[in-house]
Amino acid sequence: MKISNLNFENNIFLAPMAGVTDISFRAICKDMDCGLVYTEMVSAKALYYGSENTEQLLRISDKESPVAVQIFGNDPLIMAKAAERFNLDDKVCLIDINMGCPAPKIVKNGEGSALMREPKLAHSIVKEVRKASIKPVTVKIRKGFDKAEVNAIEFAQALEEAGAHAIAVHGRTREQMYEGIADWDIIKQVKEKIAVPVIGNGDVFKAEDAINMLSYTNCDGVMIARGSMGNPWLFSQVKEYLKGNKIIEPTPEEKIDMCIKHYNLALHYDGEEKAVREMRKHVAWYIKGLKNCTEIKESINYEKSGQRAIELLKAYKASL
Repeated sequence: MKISNLNFENNIFLAPMAGVTDISFRAICKDMDCGLVYTEMVSAKALYYGSENTEQLLRISDKESPVAVQIFGNDPLIMAKAAERFNLDDKVCLIDINMGCPAPKIVKNGEGSALMREPKLAHSIVKEVRKASIKPVTVKIRKGFDKAEVNAIEFAQALEEAGAHAIAVHGRTREQMYEGIADWDIIKQVKEKIAVPVIGNGDVFKAEDAINMLSYTNCDGVMIARGSMGNPWLFSQVKEYLKGNKIIEPTPEEKIDMCIKHYNLALHYDGEEKAVREMRKHVAWYIKGLKNCTEIKESINYEKSGQRAIELLKAYKASL
């Protein structure tokens, strides 16, 4: 897949997800043949004012480089300044602008999916970021704000005119959040109306879903979000499926081994206190559906030692 001057080995990408796509998880997904990984969304204002917490979100390892950095905000000039800081960063390959986040606190500030109600402002943001960035600029949008304001086609056309190099479309409105069924028809319609690459997003939970989305919508790439949680194998499975190979599901033991690998990376990058806290949700995703998973999940949720949590996982694996 190609976006502007960038060529990607494959067109199956990891979606940016707040609280999920941190440095450890991105490295895991990259190892599993993900075509491109995105940082968690970062505030342009926080970047502009030098927030230490925001800098933590932007740590990039050699294993995952180069990555896409996703920024959010509603001030064109501050967004441009935020993008400009990555011009000389070889670990960053493109700048993605979030115009799809449905979180109430983001929307209340006129950011994220709230921008779908402000096409002129959105156009200005893309235009200014394009002027400031020497890296390709992409945008992630939704179907619309609500069922009365389904405007993804016109919105995408305006962003293309402003200079966006590619557009990712999540087939749900902001009103839907993550409920209901993603509308792949809107992805198909956007693809038919704009010339830049379109990346489809929504309801890709297995390899067949990714292939079906590519076939049905004719989109240029697929962005996987919740389907990757606890299942980084999904990226390599899509790659194998495209080759005509049989999909092999990971065994319970392989799931736990991957969870332990992920846990060790988190300890390395984040230190024990943060890693223990952040890995609780990942452990739950990795072991979901396995025998006696509730008991081990609850034990790890109360555990404050990373090494002890890993020992619990090893013991759990031996008991299967």
